[in-house]
Amino acid sequence: GKSTLLNLLGGLDAPDRGRVVIAGTDLADLGDDARTVFRRNHIGFVFQSFHLLPTLTVLENVLLPRELGGRARPQERERAELLLDRIGLVDRARSFPTALSGGEQQRVGIVRAIVGRPPLLLADEPTGNLDEDAARDVLAMLVDLAEESGSTVVIATHSHEAATRCGRVLRIDHGKLVEVDPTTRR
Repeated sequence: GKSTLLNLLGGLDAPDRGRVVIAGTDLADLGDDARTVFRRNHIGFVFQSFHLLPTLTVLENVLLPRELGGRARPQERERAELLLDRIGLVDRARSFPTALSGGEQQRVGIVRAIVGRPPLLLADEPTGNLDEDAARDVLAMLVDLAEESGSTVVIATHSHEAATRCGRVLRIDHGKLVEVDPTTRR
């Protein structure tokens, strides 16, 4: 259910009923091309398996969504480099993803998702492939960078620790979203 929820929120899937409205736009009112442009301009995605292109450098991976949208201006590159510096990877900007650890790859994925300051950031198990220490660091960075960028973050996770870092926690219970207290899981 969590991947379906993220796909609906991200405009990748259409709901059978109901509406998905983001930034005042009903995604069902948009055609495929318009939905793609909307996603590019309003939604950042952080994937569990990173989805970095192995033939692109770290910096090229971060800037790829901006390039595809025709928005990779010098200030975008500067922001990307500042964010990479902030997460301790500016010296790896010309490295390829295969030279990075899992935690480093996930941090690059987060920077790629947030470099354009999207109003909505969707993260699917962003700490799922990481050891406990890397997971804690990545989650803290995700929350901090999203707050600074003014992004709303939706994290789909099975991690209790990740849930306790969130301001609001919902559980999918028989196809419905139910609010729970993250400290008690009820």
